[in-house]
Amino acid sequence: MSTDNSDPIPVTVLSGSLGAGKTTTLNHVLNSDHELDAAVLVNDMGEVNVDADLVEQESDLTQEEKEVIEMSNGCICCRLRGDMLDEVGRLAETREFDYLLVESSGISEPIPVAQTFAQGFEDASFDPTGVYELDTMVSVVDAHSFWQGFESGQVLTDDDLEPDDNRVPEEVLMDQIEFCDVLLLNKCDLVPDDELDEIEAVIETLQPQAEIIRTEHGEVAPEQILGTGRFDFEQVSQSAGWKQELQHGHHHDAAAEEHGVSSFVYERRRPFHPERIARTLAELPDSVIRAKGFFWSAGREDVSMGLDKAGQSVRAGPKGQWIATLPEPQQQRYFAARPQIKEEWDDQWGDRGIELVFIGRDVDEEQLVERLDECLLSDAEMDEDWSNYVDPFAPDLQEELALADQ
Repeated sequence: MSTDNSDPIPVTVLSGSLGAGKTTTLNHVLNSDHELDAAVLVNDMGEVNVDADLVEQESDLTQEEKEVIEMSNGCICCRLRGDMLDEVGRLAETREFDYLLVESSGISEPIPVAQTFAQGFEDASFDPTGVYELDTMVSVVDAHSFWQGFESGQVLTDDDLEPDDNRVPEEVLMDQIEFCDVLLLNKCDLVPDDELDEIEAVIETLQPQAEIIRTEHGEVAPEQILGTGRFDFEQVSQSAGWKQELQHGHHHDAAAEEHGVSSFVYERRRPFHPERIARTLAELPDSVIRAKGFFWSAGREDVSMGLDKAGQSVRAGPKGQWIATLPEPQQQRYFAARPQIKEEWDDQWGDRGIELVFIGRDVDEEQLVERLDECLLSDAEMDEDWSNYVDPFAPDLQEELALADQ
C-alpha cells in the first residue's frame, strides 16, 4: 500500500524489556509479505546499537540509505527525545516511506514516547503533529520470564538493567504492560500450556483493554500491529487495571478468578500511623503483583502519599496535594469538575483519606485488609499530637524501612 504525501505517516512503537523479543518481532514483520514501505528507528541504551545491526542484517533495510535510524547511548523516553524528533523530522523531508516502526530500548517508558509523537517536545525543532500519527503502541512481554517470576517470587525482569531515573526494571515493565494497545506475549513455546492461561489472566487484570496475542519467536501477523488505528491517548492512559478498579469499582472476571487472580480497593477515611504502615508496605506479600493509590499518613496533612508496587519493588512517599490544602478558588474548580468530591468532603479533614488498589494472585484479601486496618490510627491516637510521630517516608529513612527498591 502507498500513502498520499499529504496524509500523516502512521507509527507503531514496540516496547518491552531486555530480551523480550522486540528485535525478533521487528525483523519478522519487516520480512513478512506486506505492502508497506517502512522506515525503522532503533533505540539501544549501549554505545553500540546491536539491535540496529541485527535489523540491517536480517532485513532489506540499510543504515546507509537511512531506512534504519540508529539511536544509542540514551533512551528516547528521556535523554534522546529531542534527538529522536530531529531524526524523524529529517526522514519526513524525503518522504520515501509510508510507515515508521520504532523499537524503544528495554528501559524505555512508553508514555513519554507516545507523548513525543502525539504532542511534540519543546526541546526539538521538529513538530511531529500532523506529519506523523501514532497508530499502535505494542508491548512485547517475555512469557517465560513472567512465569519464572511467578514461580520463584522473584523479580520479573533483568536485575542487571539500571534505568537512568533509578526506577527498577519491574516498574518499567509494568508501565509497558499498562500502556499499550496490543500486548505480544512472546516465547510462549517455553512455558507449559497450563501456565499460559494463568499468565494471560494476570496480564488481562493489569491491562484489561489491550489485545493480547500469544507469539513464539516474535511471529505476529503484520496487520495485527500495523495500521490498526487503535491508539487513543486518553483511552490508553486510563486503561490500566488499577485505574479501572478505582474508577469503576470491583468487577468479576471468570477467567481471572479461575486462576486465582483478583483485585480489590481498600478505602478508609482516617490516617495510617506512619511507622506501622511503612512496615506493612515493606512486607507486602509476594502474591500482590501490583498496588497503586494514595494514602493519608498522620503528621503529613500537607501532602497525599502515593504507593507504587510493581512485582518486588515497593515505593511510597509524597505524591501530591490534598484538595483541602488548596486555595478556595482552586477547590471550587475541583468541586465543579468532580461533584462527588464535595459529597464525600469531611468538615474537618476535607478529602484526606486512603484509596489503594491491590492486584494479585491468590491474595488473602481478608488478612491483608486486617493488616492494613491495624495500621490505622486508633480513636485514642486520633487525639494525639501527630507531629511527634517519626516520619519514615523522609528520604533518609526510606532505605532503613525497605520502602525503596527491595
